[in-house]
Amino acid sequence: MKEKIQKINILYLLGYILGPALFCAICYTICYFCFHDGGTGAVMTTLVPTILAAIWWIFAGSFIFKKKTKELEARFSKEGYKRNHTFYGRGKTVILDIEKGMMGIVFFWNPFESYIIPASRITKAWVDDGKMGSGFMEGSSRVSFLFTIDNDINVRVDTFTSNQRFRMDDKHILTAISKADMMVQSINLAKANFKSEKKSDTKSEKPAAEKKSDAKSNAKKSEQKK
Repeated sequence: MKEKIQKINILYLLGYILGPALFCAICYTICYFCFHDGGTGAVMTTLVPTILAAIWWIFAGSFIFKKKTKELEARFSKEGYKRNHTFYGRGKTVILDIEKGMMGIVFFWNPFESYIIPASRITKAWVDDGKMGSGFMEGSSRVSFLFTIDNDINVRVDTFTSNQRFRMDDKHILTAISKADMMVQSINLAKANFKSEKKSDTKSEKPAAEKKSDAKSNAKKSEQKK
């Protein structure tokens, strides 16, 4: 049975966003009823929770994601796969073993579930250069490579993002397109290698089955002669 890919864990997403907000609301309520005259208690139940919530929202997600990425890398190697390519995208990490045709992937909003899947589950992969506008306005602020898993799960991995638009011949855009193209080619190669490896395994099993049938027929012939 195929492992279902889930890009977003709704409970984690809601907990990550609403958890600190709920914590602050509780602390503010305590401050209102218990420390409405001010003092150290008021500071502890207003300023401190606000700072902690801000630290959580800014740093905690990245820390968890990086930690889970390292765990996926270790697991990928432990299971006997070689990390030919590891791409650290914004919110996604993609690992490829091109020779054995395997892919590892972990998502920012579902970090506690990492996936190692055969590249044959990738139905297509392509580059999006993000080109917009025409003439002197033509440019891009985002370059990505995308791939579809099991025909219905689209994954976009950015190789370049900016809050301003760059010309299509700018070195930032050209480098990003080159990276995206390299990853697409690697994914397709891994996919082809997995299929060819599967075919070779099937061929190697076939002679064994033929030998068994030959042995049975030879046994029958010898019995008939007797």
